[in-house]
Amino acid sequence: MIKKNDVVTLSYTLKNSDGVELGKAGAEEPMNYLHGAGNIVPGLEEAIESMQVGDKKEVTIPPEKAYGELDPSLLLKVDRSNFPSDIDVQPDMQFSSEMGGKENVFTVESIEGDQVNVNGNHPLAGQTLHFNIEVLGIRSATAEELSHGHVHDGSHHH
Repeated sequence: MIKKNDVVTLSYTLKNSDGVELGKAGAEEPMNYLHGAGNIVPGLEEAIESMQVGDKKEVTIPPEKAYGELDPSLLLKVDRSNFPSDIDVQPDMQFSSEMGGKENVFTVESIEGDQVNVNGNHPLAGQTLHFNIEVLGIRSATAEELSHGHVHDGSHHH
């Protein structure tokens, strides 16, 4: 049964409210995460609590338990002169900028003359998420995983 500090292996399909697939992890390349460490959206973590290996579930998560509501203060118009002159600014480009003492990732949405419209919201902000999940494995986290706050499965390094 899934509880805090377990490493959980999941397969899932994620869709938006229109049924468009936004992401998935199949059994051949599942997702591993440390339960209770805030590695996944809160609504999904709550829904998975107490599930067991082999359990399947469909979960609908509202924006406030996923990536939050769309924050209008993160929709900005920026002068083109704020970008390095040697960069060809295009829609969908991403850059990070410090705002309010923390790093925010912004995506260029459009360019109107000398104005660049950027969005600092998560791409899934304001969206209701629909997960279809299956629990493939549960194990206790190692001391190193607990101290680092995430799973060490070879998929990333420090």
